[in-house]
Amino acid sequence: MAGLFITFEGGEGCGKSTQIRLLRERLEADGNTVLQTREPGGTPLGETVRKLLQHDKAGEGMAPEAELLLFTASRAQLTRERIQPALDADQVVLCDRFMDSTTVYQGVARQIDSLSVATINQFAVGNTRPELTILIDLSPDVGMTRVRSRGNGELDRMEQEALEFFEAVRAGYLKLAADEPERFLVLDGGQSIEALQSQIWEAVSKRLSPSHKS
Repeated sequence: MAGLFITFEGGEGCGKSTQIRLLRERLEADGNTVLQTREPGGTPLGETVRKLLQHDKAGEGMAPEAELLLFTASRAQLTRERIQPALDADQVVLCDRFMDSTTVYQGVARQIDSLSVATINQFAVGNTRPELTILIDLSPDVGMTRVRSRGNGELDRMEQEALEFFEAVRAGYLKLAADEPERFLVLDGGQSIEALQSQIWEAVSKRLSPSHKS
């Protein structure tokens, strides 16, 4: 049997983390074995890369091409060390960001050649692709307001980008979703947590195999 691979995408502050947690809890309550992970990160190597990309002073002035390769290096390790083995074990995998993030953040917003990004992404993930990608769409100004209001208000390296950068990210995501409507579920991130949760569960439950249903 093969498991079910679901990814969550969206701009900063869209509410991905909350919805992933709620979905994991519901899946586990139904008896499913769930792997919840994130990008970059999810492995010891990936978490070290995450720190470098987001918070380490060594990452200041990072070239877009270096950023691209670091993200995909973390992804390559996560795919082989955790995601594919979980899928082979018939588990449900929930991943906070995956290859689509690189397509839009580095390809669209950083303006790196799209063919180069696609080739590197393909090399990183091999044949491991999500069956469902949930895109929580939210205007960047609302999202960044949420980001600034949470925790201690400190922004990581990516969150410090200009609003125009995040507008390009949003446009890139929406184009991806339009190009692959069979894979993407686009939801309005301005809805309540409960409304989003209900819509996500409706889409996920249709894709669960008999072995994943209680």
